[in-house]
Amino acid sequence: MDRKNVAVMLFDDVEVLDFAGPYEVFSRVRTVPGGPSRWNDDSAPFYVFTVAKTAAPIKAIGGLQVTPDFGFDDVPNIDLLVVPGGLGARHLVDDPATIDWIKSVSATAEETTSVCTGSLLLAKAGLLAKRRATTHWGALELLATIDPSVTVDPDSRFVDDVIVTSAGVSAGIDMAFHVVEKHCGADVANDTARYIDYPRP
Repeated sequence: MDRKNVAVMLFDDVEVLDFAGPYEVFSRVRTVPGGPSRWNDDSAPFYVFTVAKTAAPIKAIGGLQVTPDFGFDDVPNIDLLVVPGGLGARHLVDDPATIDWIKSVSATAEETTSVCTGSLLLAKAGLLAKRRATTHWGALELLATIDPSVTVDPDSRFVDDVIVTSAGVSAGIDMAFHVVEKHCGADVANDTARYIDYPRP
């Protein structure tokens, strides 16, 4: 099976569920239904890994320490990028190295997504210009300030306008299932939701 590489970005003060929710969804997808198919990767359509500026451990919100699989300089080709949010995302808006990396990866990736305030980084990279997008309810005005050309949607769990953005924290799970359905079909997405016991609307 030709797997797609899914990179979940990490940084200090990242919101845990912002990255862990999509990671769980993408890593548990199997094209063969049922529990036993999850015992190996034979029918896994995605290879999921984490990436940060360096491979040094990061400290997420709440104190959880996570060691990224790769740094920006040695990460494999990325087909699907997940940019989470959290307090750290607000700091990275002013970090040119991170913004440039996101812009570079998105230029070749099949899909770029964000969770929560990860959309602020996408906006700063110019990826949301003249598109619809959403973010955490507490950052809606800030998103519009970073790029006034963005049509900010305050009511949707996620918005798919070439770039896929989602609202706050837990909405990243809904966004991930939406992307799984786009790439693998509704049956696969629903079987994955059943496996992790997540009620899809």
